[in-house]
Amino acid sequence: MGVSTDMAMTGKATWRDYKELTKPNVVLLMILTSVIGMFMAVPGMVPLDALILGNLGIALCAGAAAAVNHLVDQQVDQRMARTRQRPVAQGRVGTLQASLFALVLGSLGMAILLIWVNALTAWLTFASLVGYAFVYTMFLKRATPQNIVIGGLAGAAPPLLGWTAVTGEIHGHALLLVLIIFAWTPPHFWALAIHRKDEYAAVDIPMLPVTHGDAFTRLHILLYTIIMFLITLLPFVTRLSGPLYLLGAVVLGGGFLYWAVELMRNRNPGAPMETFKYSIVYLMALFVIMLVDHYLFPMTTT
Repeated sequence: MGVSTDMAMTGKATWRDYKELTKPNVVLLMILTSVIGMFMAVPGMVPLDALILGNLGIALCAGAAAAVNHLVDQQVDQRMARTRQRPVAQGRVGTLQASLFALVLGSLGMAILLIWVNALTAWLTFASLVGYAFVYTMFLKRATPQNIVIGGLAGAAPPLLGWTAVTGEIHGHALLLVLIIFAWTPPHFWALAIHRKDEYAAVDIPMLPVTHGDAFTRLHILLYTIIMFLITLLPFVTRLSGPLYLLGAVVLGGGFLYWAVELMRNRNPGAPMETFKYSIVYLMALFVIMLVDHYLFPMTTT
């Protein structure tokens, strides 16, 4: 019965399948940080054309990169519980269709950025797309347990892309926003990797818990969380952000440190997923508080 049902589904893609190819929840988090990067770059309101077209172009390119990820990982996805229902893995969307979909999204996104935003943002976005879709997905993910550390740079780019979409230049404060997400990515993803360790081992993906064990990974989550916490204080130190942000960074960072310590204690079987879930809320809340602080306590961005 299960086989016939799967066969019946093959090739019958819906719009929801194509939506899933873009990993919309991941893209939405990226666009949140991109939007906030835009607002952090200016003292007042972001120009509407940059706000709308810039984020549309960035989102389309991010969706294209996600679709390539589905394509490259389709055989791995079929063997992992978390991903086996993905549309390409299930055959609801064919390889050719997914390839064309990614090409159209990426081309449209690049065209929007080149024509209506600026070339710097377009090429930085393209570099981010290539970094995630090809360098990370096709090479790093299978090559080294440091895959998420190195590959995380591509996923950390959206605040910089938002900043350059508005200003047309790379600023140290924008790079600081990138650094926050770059430091956040390893403890965020390694928590999930601990939870899914057996699945990654079964498909020969050398995630850190697979190659070095849980205890080693838990220690590194704690160490990276401490590094991330210190980095999140830098916007206040560099006068990008004010006191409300500092309070938020300390409180939210304290919560992250709590879960990192819980992981180290290894007494709560649910701690890896709780840490993973908290990390998503943490990043969203940190950037939203940064935005609110930007207007309540305006600081210099020059």
